[in-house]
Amino acid sequence: MHFVSNGWLGEFVGTFVLILLGTGVNASVSLRKTYAESAGWMVVTTGWGLAVLCGILTAKAFGSDGAHLNPAITFSSAVISGDFSQLPSFWSAQVLGAMTAATLTWLFFYPHWEITPEHGAKLGVFCTNPAIPHLPSNLLGEATGTFVLVLVAGAISSHGVSPTGPAPGFGPWLVASLVWGIGLSLGSTTGYAINPARDFGPRLMHALLPIAGKGGSNWGYAWVPIVGDLTGAGLAGLLLRWAHL
Repeated sequence: MHFVSNGWLGEFVGTFVLILLGTGVNASVSLRKTYAESAGWMVVTTGWGLAVLCGILTAKAFGSDGAHLNPAITFSSAVISGDFSQLPSFWSAQVLGAMTAATLTWLFFYPHWEITPEHGAKLGVFCTNPAIPHLPSNLLGEATGTFVLVLVAGAISSHGVSPTGPAPGFGPWLVASLVWGIGLSLGSTTGYAINPARDFGPRLMHALLPIAGKGGSNWGYAWVPIVGDLTGAGLAGLLLRWAHL
């Protein structure tokens, strides 16, 4: 099937799929009376890894060759190339895709919000929060996770790994495995946003939507997955630009 589209549409639809499946696994594990209630961290990290795979494939099918799905990835690509012209377009698509997905997640799990009493569990479906609030550590955690994401994604496509790059269609599987690994190894302290749109868009919808008994949206922490992620991505982009991978 041939899709007539462009990079903006690919980023929007791909991010929509990523966040729908990601917040979906969060809701399945966190909300009361789902079949996956309390299934645990392994299920959450696996769900997000597969969400990345599905999002990348969808974005590529709809016209985004790079399939960033993440303002931090777009920023690191701009640092590497020196071309920042795509930032406004791609960032808008990514944030709007995340907001749309978060809205559908709320509707999909509609009867489960009212019977789930914990405000934090509901907020955690939409966005990240630290296991222990300690801003320097939380900022370092987000920056480190995003640094690893950008660095290893760059290595996956480097000539040092393969002169011709990954086999066609195999790259998204490797990136999904990377995100799964980051979640397992580095994600348990902050919830590993490693993606400003993934955190900001759904957090905004948590604040706006009439979610039953939702509590606050913890805006005091919201800057951490933005500043930390962009910082880590920028540093990794500088390293990759210097290394000429």
